[in-house]
Amino acid sequence: MSALFSTNVAALSPSATLAVSAEAARLKREGVAVVDLGAGEPDMPTPKLVAEAGIRATQQGRTKYAATEGLLELRSAVARRLSLLSAGRPVNADNVVVSNGAKQALLNASFCLFGPREKVLVPTPAWTSHPQIVQIARALPVAVHGAPEWSLKVSVADLDRAWDESVKGLIMNSPSNPTGAVYTLAELRAIAEWAKRKGVWIVSDEIYRRIHYGDGAAPSFLDLPDELLERVVVVDGASKAYAMTGWRIGFALAPRELAKTMAALQSHATSGANTMAQWAAVEAFGNDAVEADVTLMVGRFRQRRDVLVARFRAELPGVEFVEPLGAFYLYFRVDDVFSRAVPNATEFCRRLIADEAVALVPGSAFGDDRWVRLSYAASEEALKEGVDRLVREINRLAAEKAEARQQKAG
Repeated sequence: MSALFSTNVAALSPSATLAVSAEAARLKREGVAVVDLGAGEPDMPTPKLVAEAGIRATQQGRTKYAATEGLLELRSAVARRLSLLSAGRPVNADNVVVSNGAKQALLNASFCLFGPREKVLVPTPAWTSHPQIVQIARALPVAVHGAPEWSLKVSVADLDRAWDESVKGLIMNSPSNPTGAVYTLAELRAIAEWAKRKGVWIVSDEIYRRIHYGDGAAPSFLDLPDELLERVVVVDGASKAYAMTGWRIGFALAPRELAKTMAALQSHATSGANTMAQWAAVEAFGNDAVEADVTLMVGRFRQRRDVLVARFRAELPGVEFVEPLGAFYLYFRVDDVFSRAVPNATEFCRRLIADEAVALVPGSAFGDDRWVRLSYAASEEALKEGVDRLVREINRLAAEKAEARQQKAG
């Protein structure tokens, strides 16, 4: 980072996932037939009813500033939807703060809760922005690695080993980006009980909660008793479940005093989220008819997941992966094909896009450069072609490595 800039941004690095998308777009502009399996957004359109609500709000002149914490209509719709997803538990709209995407909600929470020299545990592999957001708050992210045999999820024992008196927070993410792993309710309860004993705040990123391949939404901290939620912030939004990434509507559900503080911070940073987008989100969260679109989208992701997992098992039997139970990612290891020419997953991804024009995200973006993230938020045709090319590249690298060994032995 340049010496011209403040120490506030000294540790920042660009988003690796956005960098992959930018490179794929550049190659496409040059006429290369790139298969982009790096994107972290649904390929389906925003539901028609939702899009029409945004247009209608614009046409009706609902274009003025909204309250910083969000339209009451939206906060009420969010509270009702969260209540329905968690067996009818009461959710108060006054505890909801609407932000410019879930990313801002995560930043608001971290900035209000953590500060210099305080530590925040980040289960790793982690979404690329989680540790960066902690650093923006001038706190210290501490990676806590999960075991491969447990789908890379962390346990209470893992958290205990990383804990000391300076640990003030824990950022959870289930379903997980990048792994697609899902914490069970029992696992969440154990972690919540541990955090309560230690006096640790939990910031739970549940943006993929609705994209779950079990019954209903994925387990949430909101499914736990009230006494375990005194230091829990739940972050979610419209981006994934309602295919509204560009509308930039996220929210946090937090204890009332913290919610007020987060809204105050946001008032000096960005003010409220886009008003017309908020009216569209009222339709998304508030109109039960939109749920049919969510169900259809999750069903398509499930079909793609099933095909993808079957192909990996049949065509790449030696490649280890986390079986995704939610989100729309397959996270797999490629270190078996590492060599002097391809020493890590970053170089593997560079080689893959050069040889086969397939864009994936290396695990260095998530904390472990032995792994690669593949997004199946792409058409069935693109996914099939992309996996064909990926299989070809892995087999090619394996053959090159075997040949190099033979030459060395000979």
